[in-house]
Amino acid sequence: MARIKQLSVNLINQIAAGEVIERPCSVVKELVENSIDAGASKIEIAVSNDCRNVRIADNGSGIYPDDIQLAFTKHATSKISDEKDLFNIETLGFRGEALASIISIAKVSCTTRTKDFDYGTKVVSENSVVSSSKTGCAIGTIMEVKDLFYNQPARLKFLKNPKTEFAYIQELVQALALSHSEISFNLKNNGNDVIVTNQNSDLLTRIVEIYSNDILKELKEVKKSDVLGGFSISGYTSLPSYTRSSKKSVYTFVNSRTVKCPVLLKAIDTAYKNMLPSGRYPFVVINLEISPNDIDVNAHPTKREIRYKNPNQIFSFVQSAISGALSSVNLTFDDKTSSKPINVVPFLKYNEKNEDSDDIEVPFNFKPQTPVSNSTPIIEQKNIEINFETPSKLKQVNVIGQYDNTYILVENEDNLEIIDQHIAQERYIYETLKKQKEIASQLLIISDVLDVEPTDIELLENNKQQLLKFGYQIEKISDNQVIFKKIPQILAKIKPMDILTELLTNLRTSPENELDTIEERILITTSCKASVKAGEKLTLWQMEEIVKKLRTTKNPYTCPHGRPISHFIPLKEVASYFARSVK
Repeated sequence: MARIKQLSVNLINQIAAGEVIERPCSVVKELVENSIDAGASKIEIAVSNDCRNVRIADNGSGIYPDDIQLAFTKHATSKISDEKDLFNIETLGFRGEALASIISIAKVSCTTRTKDFDYGTKVVSENSVVSSSKTGCAIGTIMEVKDLFYNQPARLKFLKNPKTEFAYIQELVQALALSHSEISFNLKNNGNDVIVTNQNSDLLTRIVEIYSNDILKELKEVKKSDVLGGFSISGYTSLPSYTRSSKKSVYTFVNSRTVKCPVLLKAIDTAYKNMLPSGRYPFVVINLEISPNDIDVNAHPTKREIRYKNPNQIFSFVQSAISGALSSVNLTFDDKTSSKPINVVPFLKYNEKNEDSDDIEVPFNFKPQTPVSNSTPIIEQKNIEINFETPSKLKQVNVIGQYDNTYILVENEDNLEIIDQHIAQERYIYETLKKQKEIASQLLIISDVLDVEPTDIELLENNKQQLLKFGYQIEKISDNQVIFKKIPQILAKIKPMDILTELLTNLRTSPENELDTIEERILITTSCKASVKAGEKLTLWQMEEIVKKLRTTKNPYTCPHGRPISHFIPLKEVASYFARSVK
């Protein structure tokens, strides 16, 4: 074994750089965060030479001449002084590793001046050797990094193509701009402006600056405080109908620090549960303000991971804040109207009426006739009740027709609304059933014998209690046969085999031992099977009922599977097509 020896300063710094400086984006992150900590109100970032050259200029407080050379040594910082400060971090940087790491893998120059001096200082460094001299310059700091990884060909070889590397930088600057809307940011790539934001803009204005005006109508404000807990949250989250293809547009900040925090991400996912299609994600910008004493940001070299003293409390707080924002929907009825409970029942199918059925006045809370099937039911006298406004108290729903026996057309003041009848009713039934402590069920004296696979029988047996909770009683009669003894009352008209097939499909895709997920899948099955189907002709009254009930839901945007319920075509768009103007 070789003898132990002390490593050189440059080699130590290069090893540290392996953790701190992974790619050009890491350089931008460390230097821009220094600018923010220095109180800058204006930061310019210029990238060139395939992202290997980076210039960052700010109007911050600058660095004192006597401190400038010390700033480039390892573990030199102005942001903490003793170990107690690690538990009260109020700046983005604090370790004092970044500059020492950067000068070990790039050619660096720094020009800086504080307000206390009428001259500035210029520092030049190569291979960790630092020299300084006086110079004239404005208050603030200019950092120039050139030929990144020039002395590390292996690291250089593993960089991605310049477009990809710049995309990482752009995403980073977007996040920093969103978390510090009080600062003006300007990002250039090879001399071309990519991001330009104004100083002192609020968060909503900043979102528009980075994205577009079109996103405004898709956002709900998130704002909540916990005085006793000592934390608060603010920001914006998108309607479930507005989704993105990746989680890159989910921005989570803690004390204005960009973090990848499982607690926050899980809270967001939970708030949007059963609202989004598979593979789609919301647009979210939220900032959690919390006492530095209640978090640990010293968990990873990149400082993007964070630990909480009370993670469960934070999870519940954030989840409820986002859920509250999503539930604050402007409905089309008067919230002050009186309400009364009604029975939740499936709509009377159009083809079960006589030829004059369109002219028949159907009672508001009608009950369907007992279905004729191979299974003879005995209805248990348990009503599902919710608070729902009576028709006389609701504003008129202006349904103008049905398209393709699937979509309900609604005329609103400034748009045409197209509603999918199946998933609209599915959302209403789902939310209604979810409120019930016990779902109304119906006993079957005679039931079809249903053939299933032995593995499916085991699946049904393992989830027997959960099925019973939601109105299903299924009994095994052989190794590959079962019968229904009880089904939810609202599924009285559905063939047992169709119900079983849907149940098994959802149970198979539920993670094992995740009770909430299993029960959710059962509930979704019931809602889906009980809803009016696509392709089913409805009367005007039935369409109005679907729309009115949809307006009472907490989430009128998507069905429990995450599919969008409505699509709006603005009147201006229709008029424009026909070369008309809208008053």
